[in-house]
Amino acid sequence: MEKTQIKENNIIARIGKGILIAMIITIVSLIIFSIILANTNITENVVNPVIMIITAISILVASSIENTKIKKNGLLNGGIIGGGYILIIYLVSSILNWKFTLNQQSIIMIVSAIVFGVLGGIIGVNKR
Repeated sequence: MEKTQIKENNIIARIGKGILIAMIITIVSLIIFSIILANTNITENVVNPVIMIITAISILVASSIENTKIKKNGLLNGGIIGGGYILIIYLVSSILNWKFTLNQQSIIMIVSAIVFGVLGGIIGVNKR
């Protein structure tokens, strides 16, 4: 295998790993939030903003971690990690919920996922 082919495969693997890390961080954070929610009197109007914050932070951290290892094209790789993450989330949502539609909140989540992925990519590439 050529050296460039190995590097490309490594980048693809790192992007996949970044998406997986974001998923794990999200799942753990949502479990903690659900425990807090079950044991306190937090109102329901807090749930959606907290989910958006958890998602954004998960993507930011995962994109930063993996782009530290990739060391180039932070904008592109971070955006792919954020976009891939949200694509998987929406594919799973559409499979589990047949009445799934794109609405304003969905579009905000997609844009924020890509933006936070890009930010994480920039941070990761510039980390020393």
